[in-house]
Amino acid sequence: MNSAKGKGKYKDIVIGGDSGSSSRTKSIHPPIETHWSLPNCEGKRTSSFLIKSLLSYPLMKLRRSKSMQVILEGARDSRDAQVVEDFRKMLFIEGLLPPQQNDYHTLLRFLRMRDFNMAAAKDMFLNYLKWREESRVDMLPKEFKFTEYTEVKKIYPHGFHGVDRDGRPVYIERIGMVDPNKLMQLTTIERFIKHHVSEQEKTLRVRYPACSLASKRHIASTTSILDVNGVGMSNFSKPARYLFMEILKIDSDYYPETLNQIFIINAGSGFRLLWKAVKTFLDVRTAAKIQVFGSNYLSALLEAIDPGNLPTFLGGNCTCSEHGGCLMSDQGPWKYPELLEMIQAISMREGNDDKCENGDTVSEDSLTPKKVDIQNKNEFLTSLALEETTCMLALQKINGLEAAIGDTKNIIKKLEDALQNTKMALEELAQHIEELKM
Repeated sequence: MNSAKGKGKYKDIVIGGDSGSSSRTKSIHPPIETHWSLPNCEGKRTSSFLIKSLLSYPLMKLRRSKSMQVILEGARDSRDAQVVEDFRKMLFIEGLLPPQQNDYHTLLRFLRMRDFNMAAAKDMFLNYLKWREESRVDMLPKEFKFTEYTEVKKIYPHGFHGVDRDGRPVYIERIGMVDPNKLMQLTTIERFIKHHVSEQEKTLRVRYPACSLASKRHIASTTSILDVNGVGMSNFSKPARYLFMEILKIDSDYYPETLNQIFIINAGSGFRLLWKAVKTFLDVRTAAKIQVFGSNYLSALLEAIDPGNLPTFLGGNCTCSEHGGCLMSDQGPWKYPELLEMIQAISMREGNDDKCENGDTVSEDSLTPKKVDIQNKNEFLTSLALEETTCMLALQKINGLEAAIGDTKNIIKKLEDALQNTKMALEELAQHIEELKM
């Protein structure tokens, strides 16, 4: 299967029905980071060099640094920004925008998924909010612990490992090694789905920011590799099919536009039969990001990913032997204590800036980022995600209120003008009546 996007070109896909039926067109947008890329530095620099240069920058200057803001938030395209702002205002005025979701990138992802059709994006966004509430997504860090994590990984090898050549996190699954019956003995479908959602939340709030800092450019999507060697009907029992379809729905409906591309490798005849059925359930834009290979996949992977970030079982150089294997390591910039401290420091300083603007005092201790305890990294990442949301809450709410007040002022001005015109018309009418009496 060939990718729908050529080098540097992105086209429309026409989705047709049976003969005589109408067809509709969906746009294949450029990668979501395209508008947010920073200018290339002179010469090639390694990621370790970039990290060191960032760490040498005084933390006190990070709080309002324009370049740091561009790295973490992106240099926004003016056309996208206007549509996002209009979408934000519409949701806010209708009381449909919770402060925690009043985020530029979140709104942009839903707009892109619906080709910037505000009505369609609104329906999708509201379904997303309903799902988060019903599934208690925001409470997962406190209420859910995937205690069977290590045992599940042994019979379902999957996980994040390294980054691609553009700095995006790389996610790998070895689907052919999955034993569905043993998997259901270790966990349940409900618990595995919660684990998947927890990983998606961690990717949005921790992995992407860390990758952005490491690569010095905004990162907002993932490159995935699915090794389907040995996959056949035996791998897709009824529970396995249900689990697969639920995860597919969650990723498509609630985490749109977070996929850069998928490499499906080692596809044999058994998988190709399954693929014909599976791809009918995929959104056309998602399907356009998938490339299917047999055993001749290595050149394609190496074009996208450095050998040092590829496990040896995929043709790379990494073994992660000290972690029991690459898919047990969760290796990547999001594991660097220095970057985690930097993200925490930026969040803390933005929060303290808000306090200062409100007249609150800030202690010297509060300006010093806490050291990351590697042994308690999961608790730290959880608190980091919650703190990041809290830091932006007040400012986002104020921006929304200002936008709504601005619209209200415009409406009042129009009403005042209309009232003035009505008053003048009445005065003219009264004068005309007096003239008739005479």
